[in-house]
Amino acid sequence: MDRTLIPNGSAPESVGARQMFSRLANEAQTTIVYVTGRHRELIVQAIQQYELPQPNFAIADVGSTIYKLNQGFWQQWDEWGDKIDTDWNGMSSHELHMLLHDLPELKLQEQGKQNRHKLSYYLPLTIDEKNTMKEIENRLTRTDIRANLIWSIDEQAEIGLLDILPSSANKLHAINFFMQNHGFNYENTVFAGDSGNDLDVLLSPIYAVLVANASDDVRASAARNDLQASLYLAKGNYLGMNGNYSAGILEGIAHFLPDVDAWLRGNK
Repeated sequence: MDRTLIPNGSAPESVGARQMFSRLANEAQTTIVYVTGRHRELIVQAIQQYELPQPNFAIADVGSTIYKLNQGFWQQWDEWGDKIDTDWNGMSSHELHMLLHDLPELKLQEQGKQNRHKLSYYLPLTIDEKNTMKEIENRLTRTDIRANLIWSIDEQAEIGLLDILPSSANKLHAINFFMQNHGFNYENTVFAGDSGNDLDVLLSPIYAVLVANASDDVRASAARNDLQASLYLAKGNYLGMNGNYSAGILEGIAHFLPDVDAWLRGNK
């Protein structure tokens, strides 16, 4: 969502692009799935703030939860939770926290940023990141926990962020599980992204578009993709738009799906 559909980066947004995306999203034959690191409350906040279309589904919390939306009601999809449960041997995030609670560098993030399959901490930027991650990995491995540790930095708050997830709880695995269980395939699915944490999907066989406002290093990594036919780099100039954010999403969808291209040209 952020800096892909939501125009909260430094690049300019094309006038009318978000509205055109919303019209496409509201077509009966369109299924919209938001894929984001945001938790449910922040997704709802973004939908309201940026006047985004309501999705049909949401893959949230860095791939650790999947929701189905029905008339505004968010229902968590238990089948995905059951699938990734095995990586943690059925243990909850609270039980994993008890394995790590004595590490003084770790400070639990707010309750709203935790869920059964996502354990999130704040860490000071002064820590020895390598040794801290090694100690966490050793403790989890001794308990036969298969986990994915995602380290990032909140530059504005000047603090480190650590998400601990089941090893299979990521965007690509969640999208593939969703597609397999809802009748979608490589010919009728298009993913859009902008950042490094989207690269697994961008470099997969799934049709994918990298919006034009993506950073140069992400564009360089994407350009080395061996599956070039499944990846489109938005360039702009499609229907007079600049290729950033929702304009890039529309450009990529039109590239892969000629029927949508015809619809967009008739509704510009």
